Amino acid sequence: MILSAKVSGRVQGVFFRVSTRNKARQLGLTGWVRNNWDGTVEVLAEGPKNVLKIFVLWLHHGPPHAIVHEVKYQIIDGAPQYSSFSVTG
Repeated sequence: MILSAKVSGRVQGVFFRVSTRNKARQLGLTGWVRNNWDGTVEVLAEGPKNVLKIFVLWLHHGPPHAIVHEVKYQIIDGAPQYSSFSVTG
């Protein structure tokens, strides 16, 4: 399964990407996280649906200094394409 998510709020400059990578790795997910020009953070994660749902719950609060206003996401069927979880952009 593949999770595509966009997180808005105070999510840049608060270690959101590194914390997201660390959480994803802890959960055994693969994919990436990056900052967008509009101040949001975008996430693509691959793994079992039940684990992706746990990850989405974490995205709703993120690391301690983040203030998450909204998480827009979808989980769809798809074949894994990544071998690890990385920070990009």
